[in-house]
Amino acid sequence: MSKLFKENRKRLAKEMGDSSLFIAFSGRQVISSGDQHYPFTPSRNFFYLTGIERPGLIVAIHKSASGEVKETLYLERYDELAAKWNGAALSEDEAKKISGIEDFRLLEQFDGDMARFINYSDKLKVCMDMENPSFDADKSNEVRLAARIRENWPCCELVNFRPVFAKLRQVKSKEEAAMLRKAISITRDGLYLMYKNSRPGMYEYEYEAYFDFHLKKSGVTEHGFNTIAAAGKNATVLHYHDNNSKAADGDLILFDLGAAWNHYSADISRTIPVNGVFTPRQRELYNIVLEAGRKVIAKIKPGVTCKELNDIVVEFYEKELKRIGLIKEKDEVKKYYYHSVSHHLGLNTHDISKGRDAELKKGMVITVEPGLYVAEEGIGIRIEDDVMVLEDGCEVLSEDIIRTPDEIEAFMAEGTKASKRRNPR
Repeated sequence: MSKLFKENRKRLAKEMGDSSLFIAFSGRQVISSGDQHYPFTPSRNFFYLTGIERPGLIVAIHKSASGEVKETLYLERYDELAAKWNGAALSEDEAKKISGIEDFRLLEQFDGDMARFINYSDKLKVCMDMENPSFDADKSNEVRLAARIRENWPCCELVNFRPVFAKLRQVKSKEEAAMLRKAISITRDGLYLMYKNSRPGMYEYEYEAYFDFHLKKSGVTEHGFNTIAAAGKNATVLHYHDNNSKAADGDLILFDLGAAWNHYSADISRTIPVNGVFTPRQRELYNIVLEAGRKVIAKIKPGVTCKELNDIVVEFYEKELKRIGLIKEKDEVKKYYYHSVSHHLGLNTHDISKGRDAELKKGMVITVEPGLYVAEEGIGIRIEDDVMVLEDGCEVLSEDIIRTPDEIEAFMAEGTKASKRRNPR
């Protein structure tokens, strides 16, 4: 794996100008209560460059005036008592094996090193991903360091490298694609476990428990995002999260979920009938969503934008929703479809990108997730697949996750039969 991270750092260094210093922090572990912490997940940029998943660490990449590149990883000092309580700090040998980095310093040396870099370098540029969602957002370590530099060395040039990471991380290597495929495969089998055990009267959290069980059994330590299991009208709330309602006979239930493998996240949505059989109305609306997805997938290739893909859905919905009498004017489509059809996928579920107007390139991975949400009928449907852009077209990475009404009904019928064999009355 260290080969992947070495190559990622090499690609980053090519984007750096001479006499520049790139800094990334692994992130902080946040206390939830008392001596308990929220689960830690590393900064995705830090992980992309190092493969290391420990909190509180720093990576620095220096490119000299002559173009020479030096990589340094700042590690915690070993503390014997802390090791007895919480495990030992990452050693240099362990860090080298994971990341391929060979130069190490202690964290307490970082401030002094920064001061020397700035004081003794001619026109040094300090580069960081300085994303800040809003004025009120909790400031990242990078944003905090930028403020300290501005205060103490106002002549130092700061460069926001978020656009650089958008360029680098959007196009996936073979190794990254393999991790996404693994995450999608585990997600598929977790979905199927829910299908097999579905029955009227189950609570949404029971479905979620089947999914969580399969992920844990498969060695997954992290979900890509919080699972949505939304039955009936709950499915018309885009980011529904309570997962505590009962799924009634005749309801559809919408799942939006994904396993993460080495932090590369699947993002899959499927919608099934709780009792295993679609009503004619549910099937009618479902097939419209299904066909919208097919039309989008058929148009994916380099040079197309996510905005253009979404326009395909809106135009198709205008025609179909008029045909079934749900709307009369195009402007009404947004009443029943109020999100976009695609976003980039990778180390983040909504992965870093250059925006909906940027052209797709070979190696990018995006979602295709048309939906229809008819609140007055208690019906919410979303069908989401993960798609890789190829040289002239695309590959649906989640192609083998069943999606047609006939496939779903047949699969769930087999699950019901198997359940009866296991639990005869």
